[in-house]
Amino acid sequence: MQQSLTFQTPGRSTLDITAEVARVVADAGIDAGLCHVFVRHTSASLMICENADPDVRDDLERWLARAVVDGDPMFRHDTEGPDDMAAHVRSILTGMDLTIPVTGGALNLGTWQGVYLYEHRSAPHQREVVVTLSRAG
Repeated sequence: MQQSLTFQTPGRSTLDITAEVARVVADAGIDAGLCHVFVRHTSASLMICENADPDVRDDLERWLARAVVDGDPMFRHDTEGPDDMAAHVRSILTGMDLTIPVTGGALNLGTWQGVYLYEHRSAPHQREVVVTLSRAG
């Protein structure tokens, strides 16, 4: 089973998409298997992250802002602005796909884990996430 989900981001931020992905899993009726989540963009990414304290995601953003600076003169690719190449580097570092076990018909995430779409561009964007489910056995 496969379903595409569309999300509107407000610009650089993390968006909790756990409930939407979990809904796809529940609707599929798969008791055990794998849920593969893939974002179809090169300047956004996916991550499993702490879901209880937003400071974790804020700290990650501050770290990435220091490590991958918008408009860094070493970047030649700036077709869409100073955050263009930085967004590509950020998405490569954080990853564009996740694989999550499905157990008992639900995502088998840890107590404090959530699935996040991480927008790396400064401006709002519409992002497509593809959820693919495979049944075990």
